Amino acid sequence: MAHCNKAEDGHEALRVLHVMRSPVGGLFRHVVDLARAQTQDGHSVGVVADSLTGGDAAARALEELSPHLALGITRFPMRRLPHPGDFVAGWRVARLIQRLSPDIVHGHGAKGGLYARLPALAPLFPKPARPLARVYTPHGGSLHFRTNTLSGQVFFTAERIMGRVTDLMPFESDFARRRFNEAVEPPRALTPVVHNGLAPGEFEPAPPVADAADFLFVGEIRAAKGVEELLFALRALPDQFSLALVGSGPDEAAFRDLADRIGLTPRVRFLDRMPTRDALRQGRILVVPSRAESLPYIVLEALAARMPVVATNVGGVPEIYGDEAHRLVPPNDAPALAAAMRDMLETPPEARQALADRMAHFVRSRFTIAAMNEGVLRGYRDALVSARARSLPGAAS
Repeated sequence: MAHCNKAEDGHEALRVLHVMRSPVGGLFRHVVDLARAQTQDGHSVGVVADSLTGGDAAARALEELSPHLALGITRFPMRRLPHPGDFVAGWRVARLIQRLSPDIVHGHGAKGGLYARLPALAPLFPKPARPLARVYTPHGGSLHFRTNTLSGQVFFTAERIMGRVTDLMPFESDFARRRFNEAVEPPRALTPVVHNGLAPGEFEPAPPVADAADFLFVGEIRAAKGVEELLFALRALPDQFSLALVGSGPDEAAFRDLADRIGLTPRVRFLDRMPTRDALRQGRILVVPSRAESLPYIVLEALAARMPVVATNVGGVPEIYGDEAHRLVPPNDAPALAAAMRDMLETPPEARQALADRMAHFVRSRFTIAAMNEGVLRGYRDALVSARARSLPGAAS
């Protein structure tokens, strides 16, 4: 039965439960932004997340969000890789669904999507008292696996099974939707593309600090982010040019060693994680050399701040670049990356500023939290209509 109370937009106020595993990175930011926007619109929202990851930063972000969440925050241990404990986690989510009675259960990432949908497939799991729509956003996740590997086949088979009980899949990029169709199968669910979005304050410039490096990398320091190609690209440039890498990751020690072995130590600074706006000020040109992405927030954030960006042509990055997508660089190609970095350095300041202004305007026109939230809520409402119709006596399953 529909609720009687209304949201700010005049539609039915929804009860929404977001489920994810690791509260870090772009996925976490996406969930926090959605949860905050949905509560501001008058919806009742809750969040489920792993209790073992995220550290102090996640704890602070969730503590700040908590007073606004009518359905609360629930944290318990979750495994990154497939594990028998997944059934325990799925059971806990099923019990939570039964108690909170949400209209929407929105799983984010491979594990969040599993826990959000597993209760609908497991016969002995607790069942909700009334109809709900099950929603899944991959955020890359299992889509980064290759179809010709055993691990890829395992994950894609699981995706096909879970697809039977999925009402809505809002993809954060058209690339992710195409990739899912090719690697898994065309979903039975509704599949709108709802791009990630930024807050109004993120469109303010972030001027570099006095000792800013010429080039900047911000993100997880691991091989998939193309850090190796970035270091070799820097080595191909004149010695006076420097690089700052902001972040941490499993391959940080290996890349520190590589920088030392190829003679870059005097030109490279490794900096600890910091808020993105502060991180952007540590360099003059952002380089995003990733080997794979979905729709990276860091590209959106830098372009919104009118910062020059050199990026690879992966995932949904061309969707962010629009008419400037021809500037993107092939991944896994250090010489091409070095050439693009050199070109950006040699672009006259006024031309570089004009490019930055054009790209910031494009991002502002399409990638806002307000637009993201509106698109997701529209999908929720359509999915919930279908879910409720299926529950009526005599409806086809």
